[in-house]
Amino acid sequence: MLSSPSFLPASFGELRRPGVLRQDALASLVVFLVALPLCVGVAVASGVPAELGLITGIVGGLVVGFLPGSALQVSGPAAGLTVLVFEAVQEFGLAMLGAIVLLTGVLQIALGLLRCGRWFRAISVSVVQGMLAGIGLVLLFGQLYTMAGQDQPRSGPDKILGIPGLVADVARDSAASTSAAVGLGTVAVLVLWPRLPAAARLVPAPLAAVALATAAVAGLGLDVANVTVRGLVDAVQPPGLGHLADLGGVAVLGTVLAFTLIASAESLFSAAAVDRMHDGPRTHYDKELVAQGVGNTVCGVLGALPMTAVIVRSSANVRAGARTSLSRILHGAWLLLFAVLLPAAIGIIPLAALAGVLVHAGCKLIPVKEIGPLARGHRGEALVLGVTAIAIVMTNMFEGVVLGLVLAVAKSAWETSHVQVDVRELTGGRLVVTLAGNATFLRLPRILETLEALPKDRPIELDLTGARHLDHACQTTLENWAERHNDAGTEPVRVIPGPAERALAGPQGSPLP
Repeated sequence: MLSSPSFLPASFGELRRPGVLRQDALASLVVFLVALPLCVGVAVASGVPAELGLITGIVGGLVVGFLPGSALQVSGPAAGLTVLVFEAVQEFGLAMLGAIVLLTGVLQIALGLLRCGRWFRAISVSVVQGMLAGIGLVLLFGQLYTMAGQDQPRSGPDKILGIPGLVADVARDSAASTSAAVGLGTVAVLVLWPRLPAAARLVPAPLAAVALATAAVAGLGLDVANVTVRGLVDAVQPPGLGHLADLGGVAVLGTVLAFTLIASAESLFSAAAVDRMHDGPRTHYDKELVAQGVGNTVCGVLGALPMTAVIVRSSANVRAGARTSLSRILHGAWLLLFAVLLPAAIGIIPLAALAGVLVHAGCKLIPVKEIGPLARGHRGEALVLGVTAIAIVMTNMFEGVVLGLVLAVAKSAWETSHVQVDVRELTGGRLVVTLAGNATFLRLPRILETLEALPKDRPIELDLTGARHLDHACQTTLENWAERHNDAGTEPVRVIPGPAERALAGPQGSPLP
């Protein structure tokens, strides 16, 4: 169990300080305005009703907001899970989504209680960047179709190969070109908004872009598809017992593990980034993982989207001057009020505008500026990043991330298994072979190449005193080589073992049997 006190609602003692309550309330409005279009956009891109994105945002504020972990981090539906959710809905159906998210939340709670939160910080940064880049590419190519009012292909390769056809459709179809113009206009506003005067930038860029696109469509009477609205209550679809029973399937469990890994890693990496942005209390990673698990459990019960901590909303919260958890709680309250009192407002938002927001978000997930320096200074890390991203695009999220993790571990194992093999001749013709470093099975080809090239009619000593590590594969191979190497009548190979290799040769300097 955790050594720190329990997972109780956060303390708001700092609210007694002058001005803190007002500052948190203002910050919550900023976060609400940033979260609103993203909650709706992520839901639509995931292939689920728009209201489910709002429900996840509400839970992220009103449930996770009260829990300890990271005081200023804001949770909700994230673009990073869009591709995985879309694949899960396509494969298992919308009704199964709640059960998958529910089990994801339970696993996160268990991991947090087992103090595994800190271990997510050990995931290779290159794998995470590759994961985000892969998500960004799939999101980018997929939302280009939605931006043009077309159905997007299911697989990543089909999305890429279909781009020329999509461009042709936009060129010859007036409806597609109109929709694409709305989407491109939204992207243009998002790109140019940070360059406007500070007074204009008080309105968050995503909200401004969607509002301007909506106003343009309504004012010009453009025939563009809008978001479908069903109502908050009608959108709730709790999983049934049959859905919970289906969680035992291998494919479903693989999806749950992918949800758990990606949502947890993204949340905890976001927490580390948020900690660097303020001077307040640091994140307790195990508690934050439990908080995310509780949130996902509630989202699963409601049949909503999975949640993660979202760096866009969290950074907006910090920049707006939030001091306590009250700001993220209030942002959930504003989302709830909006969904209950103004549901029709969602129905006038053009789908192309939301697609434009996600195309822009997808581009920002691709670490373009980091790839060049990484390739120049750490080619192996750049390879891990590239392979992970490409694998996600070509296969799916889970397989791509697993491949990236395996490649990162293999790269680390290769780099740490440095071994040096030197051969020198002593007076009288005796050869001394010195093995130094970390001798693992990865270096066996090089070691054996040197040993098998030695003459069989000369006395040989194998000096292992400089070997810091000798794994079982190397130990067994060296034993076999030493036993059969020399010709009959030649002195047997003598081994001078290091501290970790005493069992290889018995007393130091004695011959192998």
